[in-house]
Amino acid sequence: MSGWNDPVLITGGAGFIGVNLADRLLGEGHAVVVLDNLSRAGVVENLAWLQARHPHPQALEVIQGDVRDARVVRAAVDGCGAVVHLAAQVAVTTSLVDPIGDFDVNARGTLNLLEALRAQSQPPPLLYTSTNKVYGPLDHVTVSCVGSRWAPDDLRLRRVGIDESQPLDFHSPYGCSKGAADQYVLDYARVYDLPAIVFRMSCIYGNHQCGNADQGWIAHFVRSALERRPLVVYGDGKQVRDTLFVDDLVDAMSAAFAQMSTIGGRAYNIGGGVEHTLTLLELLDLLGELEGVRPEVTFAPWRPADQRYYVSDTRKFQKATGWAPRIGVKEGVARLCQAFHATLGGASRGAEPRGDHRWTAARIGS
Repeated sequence: MSGWNDPVLITGGAGFIGVNLADRLLGEGHAVVVLDNLSRAGVVENLAWLQARHPHPQALEVIQGDVRDARVVRAAVDGCGAVVHLAAQVAVTTSLVDPIGDFDVNARGTLNLLEALRAQSQPPPLLYTSTNKVYGPLDHVTVSCVGSRWAPDDLRLRRVGIDESQPLDFHSPYGCSKGAADQYVLDYARVYDLPAIVFRMSCIYGNHQCGNADQGWIAHFVRSALERRPLVVYGDGKQVRDTLFVDDLVDAMSAAFAQMSTIGGRAYNIGGGVEHTLTLLELLDLLGELEGVRPEVTFAPWRPADQRYYVSDTRKFQKATGWAPRIGVKEGVARLCQAFHATLGGASRGAEPRGDHRWTAARIGS
């Protein structure tokens, strides 16, 4: 049973998650409203792709606006049947440079949306995409180096990952702003009876992602490899993350809306879980296997609040909805490589090394 009520408002809908969600919904016959300020690299191209695939204006409405503008948000919310809140400032590094801007987008922008929803006579259901960064650096989780990766000394954590009972521990302005928004959504659900769910997400990747050194590390590594550009690895490259291909995330969103009446008002850890983990060095290995090349790598100091180990325990959401990831790491990375090949054309395959960049097909850590 579908839980989507039309039209579906997607804030940040021209970003990579938003455009994948909108494409799925439009393909299923739903009406979609995209609210996006089009400020991030690649989103204009994403939106053009979406509009070309779904040219009927009665199905897809685009509002170029900012969640920091309460009037724009109220107008976008009016009459919508469901809301997915993706609009955000997404990089820890940017938040360190401009903490006020980070707060305005992530915390105040979310509060603008919540107030717009509260003003509706029948508030539509909301899904807010939070982050595992609300748990902080997890310094109390002792880890040991096992082979080419960090692993918790606690065997239970090693077996199932981090669950929602993990205490919140906001670090960095980004962690504070996303964490504040996370808590506001849950509190509005509790105090004002808004139908809402929070996803604390881990390492989402997939088609239409414009990753960079600050955010979207899998896409950043893939594109750097295909374009034969050197990479900087922060830390030792052995840090472990669970990864989730965007198609599986969209499935999880659909499951959440279908079960909103019974599972709303809670936060859920959403990621690939223990069966879909990857380290930075292992991704370089995988790119060597899939593409025959890997970029020159230099190492830099650990970044603030970087977790040596974070793997989502998704059992709470799986038990509530029956959802589970379907796309394995190798298949997902291969799909992303294919998508970048299609976008970059001949420049991504068989190109000669540029400048002084040195290349090797040698694999790391296996």
